[in-house]
Amino acid sequence: MEVIEKINYLIQESKITKREFVNKLLSLEPKLKTTGEIPSEQTIYRYLNAQRELKVELIPYIAEVLEVEEQELFRFDIEYATEYNLRYSKDAREILDLLQYTPKNMIEHIKETLTCYKKDYEKGIKKIVKN
Repeated sequence: MEVIEKINYLIQESKITKREFVNKLLSLEPKLKTTGEIPSEQTIYRYLNAQRELKVELIPYIAEVLEVEEQELFRFDIEYATEYNLRYSKDAREILDLLQYTPKNMIEHIKETLTCYKKDYEKGIKKIVKN
């Protein structure tokens, strides 16, 4: 997943439109170092559509609009493809971040519970395939 794909993913996850994102970004008045000017609405849409290379100086502003840390835009340890995961991915990332504070016995309980869910899911898939 490229950075711009991650940004688009987080826009969708935030349940805002690209237009809302662009307006919020422009309201922060991010100035490009090369020109000293705020990028146009059209330029930002071109970034989002991967028609132009994203300028690194916009990263802090993008992170602020998306309410994530800048590093989140570069984390690719979790990538989701299904609609179900798309809805819950932020929760999943938060859970993964919190796991480091979880006692071992709770980790075992979580693992057992998730294994049961996996088995139930796989049984459901097998039933669908048989029919």
